[in-house]
Amino acid sequence: MKLEPVIGLEIHVQLKTESKMFCSCPNHGDIEAPNINICPTCTGQPGTMPNINAKAVEMGMLISYALGGEVAGVSKFDRKNYFYPDLPKGYQISQFDLPISQHGKLTIRLNEGREGEREFSVGITRLHLEEDAAKLLHIEGGDGKSSLVDFNRAGTPLAEIVTEPDLRSPEEAKAFLQELRLIMRYLGVSDADMERGQLRCDANISLREIPDDPKNENWSTQFNPKTEIKNLNSFRSVERALEFEIKRQTKLWLDGQIPSILATRGWDDTRGVTVEQRTKEDSSDYRYFPEPDLPPMDLTEMRDRLSRMVPELPEARRRRFIEQYGLARSDARTFCDQPDLANYAEQVFSELEVWAKSVQTAGGQELTPERAAKLVSGWVLTKLNGVLSTHKLDLETMKVDPENMAELLTMVHNNQVTGTNALLILEEMVLTGIDPSQVMKEKNLGQMDDIDALREAAQQAIANNPKAVEDWRGGKTTAVQFLVGQVMKITRGKAPPEEARRILEEELGKL
Repeated sequence: MKLEPVIGLEIHVQLKTESKMFCSCPNHGDIEAPNINICPTCTGQPGTMPNINAKAVEMGMLISYALGGEVAGVSKFDRKNYFYPDLPKGYQISQFDLPISQHGKLTIRLNEGREGEREFSVGITRLHLEEDAAKLLHIEGGDGKSSLVDFNRAGTPLAEIVTEPDLRSPEEAKAFLQELRLIMRYLGVSDADMERGQLRCDANISLREIPDDPKNENWSTQFNPKTEIKNLNSFRSVERALEFEIKRQTKLWLDGQIPSILATRGWDDTRGVTVEQRTKEDSSDYRYFPEPDLPPMDLTEMRDRLSRMVPELPEARRRRFIEQYGLARSDARTFCDQPDLANYAEQVFSELEVWAKSVQTAGGQELTPERAAKLVSGWVLTKLNGVLSTHKLDLETMKVDPENMAELLTMVHNNQVTGTNALLILEEMVLTGIDPSQVMKEKNLGQMDDIDALREAAQQAIANNPKAVEDWRGGKTTAVQFLVGQVMKITRGKAPPEEARRILEEELGKL
């Protein structure tokens, strides 16, 4: 028996508006003391009237366009009725039959640059807006367990994104969520931090048997009752929970106990297991009806305006980085997965072009696009990130502006400084913000151009390392590289490595 996982996701994205969904309370309760950002409306007091946050509607529509959805001309809010301690009104204002958008799609590239690289697409069933519930805080005291309610989060605007059951592995589910988070950040609608609850996910999973006859067209649309997994607060949790559930449900199939009802299970991250919670509700259990205090929304004008406001999205930017700057796809992905880093790199490329032209006019070497791509990816992704990590800094707190970074790369390209000393200059730039040429001059780190002095250093390295000389005579080619390192040490990193190697080989040949 061969079984295939069928996975769909329900994702809640907390929108980064100034105020809540239906009242004017500030929308940053996660950084405030409990029950500070509240009012009669978001705590469900009798007689209060909600007002729609237009900015939240705009953000929902912007997300819809980014996901290729069909944005509605008319949309409305509904009451979703259920009881839970964190739901002050006894119902949630959500959307049912007329959501903001439907029928979108997101295409993901998996295992990029590795074996098994491929693309897959996930349909977006719908995107609708709703208000968040309050937050329960469970504590243990002398009288046992008790729960407190923080209403700061109640009424926070949420965009709920529901996918088609198009995912076929935990790996695909994780990759989809990571790309979705990045899109939210590019749009500026949410920080989408899972650990802070700004992006929350419930995963629906069932198994189905793959028929022996692949020509059977009916099986591809036949699904079994799904199990919903809740309490997933990280990408790793999503992946682990789905892996566990696949194993659990596979055993049920093999034992002849195929799941026959909708169910909800919670994820216990400590134990690494899903735990049965309840039989899953159907939409009819919520007794949806139109929200009587909010009129339907005519989105025609807003729809036309926002359709022109979608920024360049992550995958489009990756492709442009490859085409415009000649970057390898893996480097383009690394840059574009961090919007601030991608912005910085673009500025460095621009400044590097200016510096290269000015230096070339003065007799410097031509900077090819391939060389520029290698310099920026090597020095920004690897060396700059390494220095920042060492000093516990980031792009915002460091002091190297794009122009100075481009100047340093130009100096490296034109052999004004060795790679070793360029790294020392970069570290000083990160800490002080001083121009690279000034650091090079003050610390005497410029590349050595005195051939006689370089030959003298090579002779000294040979004299000081007879063992390496004997190894070279014995055919060990690595001995020369060791001697190059000794020359670099003698010259305090100022010797050009290739020239040092050439002179060393000349001097060794005289022995």
